[in-house]
Amino acid sequence: MVIGVLKETYPNERRVALAPPVIPLYKKLECQILVQTGAGLEAAFPDAMYEEQGASIVSSREELFARADCLITLRTAGANEEAGSEEIRLLRSGQTLIGFMEPLWRASALVPFAASGANLYAMELMPRITRAQSMDALSSMATIIGYKAVLLAANRLPQMFPMLMTAAGTITPARVFVIGAGVAGLQAMATAKRLGASVEGYDVRPAARDQVESVGAKFVELDLDTENAEDKGGYARALGEETYKRQQALLTPYLSRSDVVITTAAIPGKRAPLLVTREMVHAMPTGSLIVDIAAEWGGNCELTQPDQIHKEGTVEVIGAVNLASTLPTDASLLYSRNMFNFIQHLIKQGALPSPSLPAEDEIARETLVATNGELVNERVKQSLNA
Repeated sequence: MVIGVLKETYPNERRVALAPPVIPLYKKLECQILVQTGAGLEAAFPDAMYEEQGASIVSSREELFARADCLITLRTAGANEEAGSEEIRLLRSGQTLIGFMEPLWRASALVPFAASGANLYAMELMPRITRAQSMDALSSMATIIGYKAVLLAANRLPQMFPMLMTAAGTITPARVFVIGAGVAGLQAMATAKRLGASVEGYDVRPAARDQVESVGAKFVELDLDTENAEDKGGYARALGEETYKRQQALLTPYLSRSDVVITTAAIPGKRAPLLVTREMVHAMPTGSLIVDIAAEWGGNCELTQPDQIHKEGTVEVIGAVNLASTLPTDASLLYSRNMFNFIQHLIKQGALPSPSLPAEDEIARETLVATNGELVNERVKQSLNA
């Protein structure tokens, strides 16, 4: 099988779907690797590094599409709508395209891709089961996002994170409050703790207490009915409007004493829940800030502007977008390993180069979005109808 590595076209995207150190693993599967020239340069992987590992460099995007059986990328379809029309034009029937596609958030963008006759696999749809952990690119990227969110906050906060005892007196630690205890939230808590901050963490799922405490943060528990706060896939479930209003009221005292608030709450396929209102921001201390890593999906804060820093009085609200791309070398390495494990699995299941329907394997079945010119994923079809 010929695997083509696309150069990313999404604005400011610096990652690449295949890092050179992973190429030998593909060679063991007897795959031929083609790389679009310059694909890895922003991630510190020049073309020469790919050639040293046995890959071939292809000068044009058109040639790569023409020669590859399977194309791998970071952002395509709904995750890269502006540049997606070119990929639709170049895709051919029976070809396979794998990457982040925003299949639940922007399902309509996948319709023309499906009509091309190509086989589409969305990395976001990886089931949260033990067998799929090594293929879970969302979790890999969330680890980097949580880490970078704290560094971003530390860089802009007008005070230091750690407690310091000096001859000139004692500096008290910064108070960091992380909302959401998914992978990104837990990594944010752990990173803030390592930097010496006083860290609190909240999640609507009561089961998150042990995870929050395991990274050294204090778990915040609110008086809310959260019995149905988690779906069977382990993700947070949308709550009712009244519950959100009560949650906002209960969170306000914690924001009012926090120097940094990092919000990470997201619901697959839906707008990010509104957790922080304008009034709550006004209650925060002078010089404090919010880093909203759900900015791309509407934001957890009412004042969030994607990829912008909004100043509300003395408080900064940072709409963090695509933070994983700001650490492209390690992000690309992690994503490359996730992608290889996924492709290896699909080959073993007989789902590459041509998927079989219905797929007996849960991983192949849940990640396949389209084949034979039709959308076949039930979750995507439901999102499209909705």
